[in-house]
Amino acid sequence: MSYAGASWRSQIRLYNVLQDTTIPEAKRKYIPSSGTYPKGFRVSGTNVGVKPSNTKFPDLALISSDEPCNAAAVFTTNKFQAAPVQVSKAMLTKRQGKDVQSVVINSGCANAVTGKGGLEDARNMGGKVDECTGRTEPSTIVMSTGVIGQRLPITKILNKIPTAHSNLANTHTDWLTTARAICTTDTFPKLISQTFTLPSSPGITYSLAGMTKGAGMIHPNMATLLGVLCTDAPIDAAAMKGLLLHAVSRSFNSISIDGDTSTNDTVALLANGAAGGNPVPASPSSPDYIAIQNVLTSFAQSLSQLVVRDGEGATKFVTVRVQNSPCYNSARRIASTIARSPLVKTALYGRDANWGRILCAIGYTEGVTEGTVVPERTSVSFKPVDNSPILKLLVNGEPEAVDEERASAILQNEDLEIVVDLGGGEKSELGGEEAVYWFCDFSHEYVTINGDYRT
Repeated sequence: MSYAGASWRSQIRLYNVLQDTTIPEAKRKYIPSSGTYPKGFRVSGTNVGVKPSNTKFPDLALISSDEPCNAAAVFTTNKFQAAPVQVSKAMLTKRQGKDVQSVVINSGCANAVTGKGGLEDARNMGGKVDECTGRTEPSTIVMSTGVIGQRLPITKILNKIPTAHSNLANTHTDWLTTARAICTTDTFPKLISQTFTLPSSPGITYSLAGMTKGAGMIHPNMATLLGVLCTDAPIDAAAMKGLLLHAVSRSFNSISIDGDTSTNDTVALLANGAAGGNPVPASPSSPDYIAIQNVLTSFAQSLSQLVVRDGEGATKFVTVRVQNSPCYNSARRIASTIARSPLVKTALYGRDANWGRILCAIGYTEGVTEGTVVPERTSVSFKPVDNSPILKLLVNGEPEAVDEERASAILQNEDLEIVVDLGGGEKSELGGEEAVYWFCDFSHEYVTINGDYRT
């Protein structure tokens, strides 16, 4: 993938759809200037005006396959699940992840906590797309994002779905416009694509494309986050859910912006097999399964990291790596606790190497395996992005004499890695598992953005 580069200027947030003129120069480098998109998928971004103030910019996204797909999705765990989440989950369950044709997404209104009327609106959105694609039974995943508690302007949306369908195409411009259409407080559209091969069909080049949105109310499991991944590789329907769950657990469910989990979160994977070759079986030990699992996981990590880079008010992209844990789940819990600690996040914003806050978060993490955290074996370091030597803060439970000037210089950078070693610098006899989380800092702007969200 390629990016158009530029330099930093202050962020501007809009609370409906993204406008070209509001993309901060520092974020333009994350917008792809070209892409390689999967065969048989076509997309469009259309202006509906879900919010009356939006008279120009796309706020309805349609992704459709020429042929039915095998599909899977991961949904929010919030008990107040939005209408589109309920409708899409029911459709995928009924179809057993087979013969899914399209995804339709609106921004500007979440259609969440809207009662029976909201459910009917979500069904009608999907039904209108099905009508356009010639399907007689529900085969469309529906997603919505925006303000909670308001009904959709459903008539406006339904009237524009045929336009969205007639505009379906497969150029880079169309994919980028579609990615823009799902944005809310995002400052830039999030779209990536790549090619790959599979062991059983080395002569076939497959494509994978994905778009996501999200900037606030981000924390597993899941967040105000929508994502769609499309591939022209053939994947058995029985393999889809396992592949997606593995990828999401190590990507979209390993990011945090503010610790909040929303009502609408959905990440979907569609595979239409249009490029040909042998279907990836549902056997986790098969070479094709292992290969595509690695591709999907790495791809989902890259896509989800764009969400963190666009965190509301964020000035830093932080990786926390917890090493030498007796088990993966314990390492993941510790990484998650550090990532959502307001004191850690504000210290990073203030460029303060206050490692005591990191240590505190490690110490109060709940649900870790007994013997995971031993103070005399615990080390904490900052790892600079320029590959210069790490800055040791705590070694085997003993504080280091920290070079505050160097620490401040490291914290000037946009990117930073925090390394927590639970084994004293070596693989512990209890195990050597590692978990990684990605998060951002808390700034003054985060409060401003969310204090003014509905005004």
